[in-house]
Amino acid sequence: MTLAGKVAVVTGASRGLGRAMALALAEAGADVALAARSKPDLEETAHLVERAGRRGLVVPTDVTSYAAVEALMESTVAALGRLDVVVNNSGVARVAPLVEWTPEEWRALLDVNLCSVFNGCRAAAPHLIARRAGKVINLSSMLGAVGLPGYTIYSATKGAIVAFTRTLGVEWARHNVQVNAIAPGWFSTDMSAPAFEGGDERLADRLLRDIPARRRGRPEEIGPLAVYLASPASDFMTGQTIYLDGGHTAA
Repeated sequence: MTLAGKVAVVTGASRGLGRAMALALAEAGADVALAARSKPDLEETAHLVERAGRRGLVVPTDVTSYAAVEALMESTVAALGRLDVVVNNSGVARVAPLVEWTPEEWRALLDVNLCSVFNGCRAAAPHLIARRAGKVINLSSMLGAVGLPGYTIYSATKGAIVAFTRTLGVEWARHNVQVNAIAPGWFSTDMSAPAFEGGDERLADRLLRDIPARRRGRPEEIGPLAVYLASPASDFMTGQTIYLDGGHTAA
């Protein structure tokens, strides 16, 4: 599953699962363009990529802006020479009952979690289709398949990514571009910290009981799956969503 000579773009690469996937792709041989809002955090990720012996390109990007994401793809090709893999990972979560959401907050979460996936795929399309080769990895969530109070809006965005990925995988199969999704469960990241470390021990215990593995995932455990989906080993897989959740959705 080597990625030698490949170039990847990873959004949301400043920390958490995005950083873990960027580092895994670099360790497999890819040069990586790193996108998010925080330049200092991206530079830290770039340092890790470079320690793995690959080039890390820092491109601060507002993924809710199509023009900014299009510029990200163009900058990647200009600086690193090509584009082979796109990981649409950027996302945010807000936990609250639906009646506490405003229309403006609904739209803001859609922009970050869902519209950013469209932006990444659409902006990468000319580069991947012209070469008749490429890999797209979209980040969904097991909460796109499992209901949990307070996550209605977040779950809606992540469920939509599953449908988007399925259909685009079929649409782009004739171009030899594979489109798949990873749906993580609970991982030890800043995003999940409030649920597990926010002081509500009963909530934390309940969430752990819902995971057959009885633990949260470690960020580095998503890396091998990202490498597989970015590599030639997955050439016959497209339109699929893989749940990496310790058995949560299987229980």
